[in-house]
Amino acid sequence: MQKYVSRLLGSIVRVVATATLATAVAGCAGMRGGGHPAAPVKASAPDYNYIVGPGDTLNIIVWRNPELSQVVPVRPDGQVSTPLVDGLVAQGKTSAQIARDVEKELGKYVRDPVVTVIVTGFVGPYSEQIRVVGEAAKPQFLPYKQKMTVLDVMIAVGGLTDFADGNSATLVRTAEGNKRYNVRLNDLVKRGDIDANVEVLPGDILIIPQGWF
Repeated sequence: MQKYVSRLLGSIVRVVATATLATAVAGCAGMRGGGHPAAPVKASAPDYNYIVGPGDTLNIIVWRNPELSQVVPVRPDGQVSTPLVDGLVAQGKTSAQIARDVEKELGKYVRDPVVTVIVTGFVGPYSEQIRVVGEAAKPQFLPYKQKMTVLDVMIAVGGLTDFADGNSATLVRTAEGNKRYNVRLNDLVKRGDIDANVEVLPGDILIIPQGWF
């Protein structure tokens, strides 16, 4: 009788231990996602126009006036300088808006100038850059491009490190008041699950944590 009771108690202990372990694993799985909802697959900015920022390079073309045409950088203060135009604010504007501003300034010296501005080097304003921090091979910021996805971002940063917990990555969406979403980078990058790919928006921050086990 005593042996039977001992076996019964042993069975109960094993069942309780198994249930406790399962609960702990489930809890860890829940924490790995950070408790955030999955990022929406489609999130493109409607009618997006590239906004110029410091570090961009502009090719300013003045029709029939090659001596006034020039390739210029956007200075850290957000301004550009060209022949006859000094200290023109370019930051925060589209290329078309900059072209109109240059025409207005050149109109003081040239009759009916026609200007085209082409962005040839892209950095973009800080508020629209995509930032990748944590366990990426090359953490960095990237200029936003329309229809850009998390897969595009991961290719640009060289993928995940060996220590990354990719499926616990968080996408912080500044356009939605810093709302947080879960993204499954391990499934996307290492398993090729294209269903885990999602679009990004200007200003998104991708945080990739280190795995604990």
